[in-house]
Amino acid sequence: MNNLNDRVVMPVWMLGLFVVVMNTTMFNVSVPSIITDLRISSDLGSWIVSSYSIGYALSTVIYSRLSDIAPIRRLVAIGLLILGLSSVLGIFAHHFALLLTARILQSAGAGAMAGLGLVLASRYIPIERRGKAISMIAAGSAMAFGLGPIVGGVISEYFGWNGLFVVTCLVLVILPILLKLLPKENPKPAKFDYFGAAWTVINATTLLIAVTQQSLIWFVASIVTIALHVLHIRKAKGEGTFVNPEVFRQPGYNRLLVVGFCLLIINLGNLFLMPLVLANLFHKSEMMIGFLIAPGAILSAMLTPFVGRWLDRYGNVRFLFIGTAVLMVVMALFMTALGNSPFIIMCGYLLFSPAFSATLASLNNQTSSILPKHLIGSGMGMMQLFQFFGGSLSVAICGLLLHKMRNISLEHAYNHVYQLLFLCPVIAIVMLGWYYSSYRKKVQAQNLI
Repeated sequence: MNNLNDRVVMPVWMLGLFVVVMNTTMFNVSVPSIITDLRISSDLGSWIVSSYSIGYALSTVIYSRLSDIAPIRRLVAIGLLILGLSSVLGIFAHHFALLLTARILQSAGAGAMAGLGLVLASRYIPIERRGKAISMIAAGSAMAFGLGPIVGGVISEYFGWNGLFVVTCLVLVILPILLKLLPKENPKPAKFDYFGAAWTVINATTLLIAVTQQSLIWFVASIVTIALHVLHIRKAKGEGTFVNPEVFRQPGYNRLLVVGFCLLIINLGNLFLMPLVLANLFHKSEMMIGFLIAPGAILSAMLTPFVGRWLDRYGNVRFLFIGTAVLMVVMALFMTALGNSPFIIMCGYLLFSPAFSATLASLNNQTSSILPKHLIGSGMGMMQLFQFFGGSLSVAICGLLLHKMRNISLEHAYNHVYQLLFLCPVIAIVMLGWYYSSYRKKVQAQNLI
């Protein structure tokens, strides 16, 4: 196995992931301008964000799965080249069709950074230092979520929304650095389940469209495609399939999947709601909204070295409980005192962002520690697919709920949606308790041997 200088590689990787994730939140604040400039409907405008989110989630698991049969260096090169070149295309996109094409192509390349980062850390960084590396990845995402609205607002205001694509072109600068630093691999020859990958894409896409469009036809279509995918896996008897059924048989893995699904529902749901609350209840500008959210993201990044050290020293499970409990407290604060002051949101996010980063890092670190080496690619990829799918679903459901409650006051509508989000950390803590009981029994059994 090649050595990896993680003290150099992981900060560079965090920078790349920061740019990739920020590519989502930058465009969130610019959608109204794009709708006006291109003279399109709000429904079409929403696809500028949702198409990227869906593609990002699916490409993440595809790159993770491909890492079992292809060198990480090659996959990173392909992913970042697609992302960088499609960003160049986006700079000159002045029609909706070209803009949407650029966004979809961006998402096809962006998944490389999210999908392969955890595989890289799990495969090459010793368990005693892995927590620090994975917490860096989580901090890069947290900072991007928090600072994206500021960057997007400033660039859109002074340079126009096409200038947002220039920021993403920075990955072309990072690419040669990563290619020099990443280890050279010679993976064993293996077949890739292209049909399974296609079924996974179809399953997720049809289900998301069914929710966003509230379509019974699309929901039935998603059920049918899932059934066909299951038949495909059974016919192959799980051997070499894209979705490896063996990962779901790993002790505790399914419970951690539920926790990851709930965490991203909370995070992306909250990030979707906070700007709306600040704009509609307190009449804050796009730039001011960014400045109110940014302190939480900055604090999260500042705490990253400490969080990684604490994870490596005290273990993951403890931080999973603590972090999820903090998220539950913040959701309780938002659902009861949201309309009192914008500084409640700022102070709440100061707790929320570091807690989310620490919880996500400990979850991914714990997941990597329970997976055998031959299942790391498929197992971590599936974990991220569940996480991003939960996030995409959260934004769609929050939007639908607000639309349904348009006849009541905005403050009460936001409070009701936060009540729903409050249930997610409660479910996550129940799952963690169930996981911890079996985890403790396993540790005790190992000590007796």
